[in-house]
Amino acid sequence: MTGSASASGDAGSAKPPSRRRNSAPPRETVLAAAMASIAEHGLERLTMAGLGREVGMSSGHLLYYFRSKDELLLQTLEWSEEQLGMDRRAALARQVPVRERLDAYVDLYVPSGPRDPHWALWLELWNRSHAVDEEARARLLDIELSWHRDLVALLVEGASRGELRTVVDADRFATRIRALLDGFSTHVAMGLPGSERSQVLAQIAEFLDETLH
Repeated sequence: MTGSASASGDAGSAKPPSRRRNSAPPRETVLAAAMASIAEHGLERLTMAGLGREVGMSSGHLLYYFRSKDELLLQTLEWSEEQLGMDRRAALARQVPVRERLDAYVDLYVPSGPRDPHWALWLELWNRSHAVDEEARARLLDIELSWHRDLVALLVEGASRGELRTVVDADRFATRIRALLDGFSTHVAMGLPGSERSQVLAQIAEFLDETLH
């Protein structure tokens, strides 16, 4: 025990107790390392043991902090969404035409290419959502809703300024746009033939021009 010196021992000769502390790296360091590993090696090769070696922790310590691999993946997705959210808010706050900001929204939404780490996580977690608890599904839905609210606000602003065609129900129309984005984005993330990112962005832009002008 290291709490105190023995009452019967020589207090003057007693050495200070050795306190070995396993200081955990900051949460963001672990999540960034997880995302980097997914980007480099793919989601299927991410293990708690391998991630632990990257950040100087044992897999047991990672499980202590994150409880499960699923929770680690969900927190990694939420951390990635925080970064995307800051970029999205900055893009949508620019003093440029609404149509230009809508293009920026789409650019942030669509994956960078096959095996995009953010989309790999997103697809995997939604695929597992039937087996997780309500709280985890609610957290995934919160991510969806943050994108949806921003798109609705942008459509309403564009219509009020006369920059976009008046949309009868901006909420319903945003749902349709996001369904289109999700479909195309899944194709890009899977690397399906004919779904290169540049082609997808061009098709989305064509659809938006046809429906909003």
